[in-house]
Amino acid sequence: MTAPEPMRPRSVLPPAARPRPVAAAAALLAAGLLAACGDGNGPEPNTLPERTTSLGVTLYPATAPGNGSTAAGQDLLTAGLGRSGLGAATVPQPYADPLNPTAAELRRAAVHANYRGLVDPTPGGGYGTLYGPNVDVAGNAGSGEGLVPGREYVGVLDDGSGRKQVTVAVMIPETFDRNAPCLVLGPSSGSRGVYGAISSAGEWGLKRGCAVALTDAGKGVGLYDPADDTVTRIDGTRATRSAAGTLSNFAAALGDAARAAFVAAFPNRLALKQVHSQQNPEKDWGNDTLAAARYAFWALNDRYGDVVQPKPFSARNTLVIAGSVSNGGAAVIRAAEADTEGLIDGVVAGEPVTEMPTASGYGIVAGGSAVVGYGRTLADYTTFGNVYQPCAALAASATMAELSIFNYLTVTAQGAKAAARCAGLAAKGLVSGADTAAQAADALARLRAYGWFAVHDTMHNAHYGLGNGPILSAMYPIMYGRFALDERVCGTSFSAVDAAGAPVAIAAAAKAQAFANANGTANGAPVAVVYDNAVGGPRLWSLAASPSTGVQDFGLDNALCQRALVTGVDETGAALTATASSTRPTAAQSAAVRAGIAEVTVNGNLRGKPTLIVAGRNDALVPVNHNARAYTAYNRVVEGAASRVAYLEVTNAQHFDAFNALSGFDTRYVPLHVYFVRAMDAMWAHLRNGAALPASQVVRAVPRGGVPGAAPAITAAQVPAAAATPAAGNAIGFSGSSVVVPD
Repeated sequence: MTAPEPMRPRSVLPPAARPRPVAAAAALLAAGLLAACGDGNGPEPNTLPERTTSLGVTLYPATAPGNGSTAAGQDLLTAGLGRSGLGAATVPQPYADPLNPTAAELRRAAVHANYRGLVDPTPGGGYGTLYGPNVDVAGNAGSGEGLVPGREYVGVLDDGSGRKQVTVAVMIPETFDRNAPCLVLGPSSGSRGVYGAISSAGEWGLKRGCAVALTDAGKGVGLYDPADDTVTRIDGTRATRSAAGTLSNFAAALGDAARAAFVAAFPNRLALKQVHSQQNPEKDWGNDTLAAARYAFWALNDRYGDVVQPKPFSARNTLVIAGSVSNGGAAVIRAAEADTEGLIDGVVAGEPVTEMPTASGYGIVAGGSAVVGYGRTLADYTTFGNVYQPCAALAASATMAELSIFNYLTVTAQGAKAAARCAGLAAKGLVSGADTAAQAADALARLRAYGWFAVHDTMHNAHYGLGNGPILSAMYPIMYGRFALDERVCGTSFSAVDAAGAPVAIAAAAKAQAFANANGTANGAPVAVVYDNAVGGPRLWSLAASPSTGVQDFGLDNALCQRALVTGVDETGAALTATASSTRPTAAQSAAVRAGIAEVTVNGNLRGKPTLIVAGRNDALVPVNHNARAYTAYNRVVEGAASRVAYLEVTNAQHFDAFNALSGFDTRYVPLHVYFVRAMDAMWAHLRNGAALPASQVVRAVPRGGVPGAAPAITAAQVPAAAATPAAGNAIGFSGSSVVVPD
């Protein structure tokens, strides 16, 4: 398929430039010694997988870093920025015209943003010494920029509806070894776009000379503006829905009349693909990863095949590792569970969001005691945490003075709102205590009983201050329920906001650059969560006053309504009905959400594939009791002796390595990314050379310490390797159907 001009790659290689012995094959054909392809006797042609469109291949020759020039060349890994450019806080002179960025400019800025979004990009945190483009596969830090030349194929996967639009970027480095082929599958973390795994799976695979198949898995930056009916194209540029056509990443399924009515009633609102596509894309993350593998093999064969051998590469002769983190970690696990073709040889899942189907039939023992409240789904524990975290953050043990809701905006305002949340919960009988301190202590105890534990106390403060609970609680129930943009479930919508938190029109430059600067969520860049039913009119979640309390309490009513979508009952425990209120959705809405959640749960059967799961013990966003620990135990029950899962739990590591650059995080936490890279190395050594995988164990990393905001540079000694044979006090094992984790 030939793409319209806006999607045309910068430099497409003509067939004559490809290393194929066409002339020799033609001579064989003329001599009658080779049957023509497609006549039933010749070799099988290299055809695109079903419902896949390839949009072109671009050569990235990896010229010197751009030095601020938008005309500079790019490479696969760093988009021409190199180690130095990725380490810079901003892309130097990213756009010649900020209101009309080109696809190449957007790619460069997207790689920059996505790379830095997953790792701590500061030298003190390990960038450039323990990891980064200049660190080779042996862990040696060089002085180079780490550019990787090669070709990038971009394709789109659809389900026949024209609305799924999963983007895949297959990167084939010039160092790809045709005699020892390898492929790394890297679905994006979080809600990110196609380059969301560039610093994890992408960097690791490209350094090894492997082809890398990155995919957004149906998430990504599909920002739709109903006011002017504009969309984000697959290549990141903007256009009207009609002009974009099949290259639109996402447009809300509203007819012109419905769209006009919505815009009139709720001006300035925007739609996000993961939230409003009505596809529940999470149910397909695993299958999308497998589809990306099939497109990758097509791309490899297009690159290296010839008339004699159109399909030199397949899963039969190519080592395939599926490795990613967070939502990407969930995707590679789901892909392995769904892999009936044998496409995947090994799996590495970092901090995976494993949606557990049950908490029965398996258990977790930690520190000698049975854990309670484990194995819950993301929607369950996230909406529960969103109700209680702002109050619990006031408990003494939860105080993280360096970065908390007390000083995230202003000390007095945020502290007062948190206290108001405590009071509102107490008035509704949801916490106990005669004063704020007692109520906060009770809220924290409830969180601990729901699967978090003591090392997470300060992280409640930080995560809520950064908006993670309100953002995910707003996004995921809408996604699961497949609700349309104009349904506004629980009075929740999404918009750019002004200083007072009121919805405003998105800035033209922010909309034009969204593909690069946004991460697919409603984190405020450029779209934020708005509570439409707030007292005084629609407001940003952090400035919302609840109708039932009349005060600014971070929108307690919305939090309770979102929670009821998941549980099917209101805050009193009463079953939902056909009538909605500020704190209650309808029973039908909740049923739709719960049906969507059921579609995304794991089955625990990894089909005997060697798998390494890596998680940080301090992860309060994706707690190990609900995810990594729970899945490890469940898999052992499902697969029994056939299980080949090893679990590494790293102390003093949390979910967002990028936060380690912040004051207070720098002193407390080590980069979990180091252990993801080592897990990929271990899986490579196992599959290539038969080396044993590390046994399940607790790895005891040592934080940097020092003064918040000025922690000393991390050293290799602070991130010790997993032991070949862990000491008894570190070994993770099993007792019956329970995984046993030492303190």
